[in-house]
Amino acid sequence: MIDVVNISKQYGAIQALDNISFEIEEGSCFGVVGPNGAGKSTLMKILSGILLEFKGDMLLNDHSVAKERMYIKKRIGYIPQEICLEETLSARDNMILFGKLYGLSGKKLQDRMESVLEQIGLSDRSKDKVTTFSGGMKRRLNIGCALLHEPDVVIMDEPTVGIDPQSRNSIFTIIEQLKASGSTIIYSSHYMEEVENLCDSIGLIDKGQLVEFGAMNELLERHAAPSLFVAGGSIDHDMLAPFGSPVEKGDGFVLTSDSPLDTLEQLVSRFREDGIDPRRLELYRPRLEDIFFHLTGTQLRDA
Repeated sequence: MIDVVNISKQYGAIQALDNISFEIEEGSCFGVVGPNGAGKSTLMKILSGILLEFKGDMLLNDHSVAKERMYIKKRIGYIPQEICLEETLSARDNMILFGKLYGLSGKKLQDRMESVLEQIGLSDRSKDKVTTFSGGMKRRLNIGCALLHEPDVVIMDEPTVGIDPQSRNSIFTIIEQLKASGSTIIYSSHYMEEVENLCDSIGLIDKGQLVEFGAMNELLERHAAPSLFVAGGSIDHDMLAPFGSPVEKGDGFVLTSDSPLDTLEQLVSRFREDGIDPRRLELYRPRLEDIFFHLTGTQLRDA
């Protein structure tokens, strides 16, 4: 459904995006992941038709964002990282404003407003001014305004930044509903666990470059390394080094080994001999953050 073709964007001497290409299947959720400053928001603004000066193109069902921007914008719902609401107005009045910008009016606008307000869980607060809303409620309203015209593609740029767990779970439910209805979602985030749980495929971006792309399961399998996770107060790098290649992670170590089950038995034997009671000792499945570190040599939080 979507073809991103050799997109590059430069701000002065800064290369924000460098020749990025990928494809997104219709009805899927595609994750754009990477650290803050990687170029994710720039890419989102290009795909939504907001940034006009760039190299390359994005095709939506063979229609070019560079040449047919208005066609593209009518079929896309864009939720920016910054909340874009008129806070002196009520939730309903904000929706009326955005609905009219999308060309909706009359009964169709009223019907869509009622449906979307229920979907985002704000029906009972629709007449309240946005200034009285929590950060999570504002995020949900921001999403609702972008869904009024029933877009084919929904672009979400860091939609869960700085919100409470209840609103975050509500946003996840909205995404699942959109996927079930056949919408295509582009989801940008630096929260790897969110992307891993929500997205069917991903593109990993670092310093403006696409360092990895593919279906979620295939990517995890491609970069899988047989490993264990070991944690405990008296367990350190030197103790684990004879059994494999330990790398510190969180409160323990990921121990890569050619034969993790044999290594597990050896560790259990060693811990029994030394009277060590490990807090955690288990087979380890690689996560997106591990893959990012493998590809870039940098922890996501430090990038």
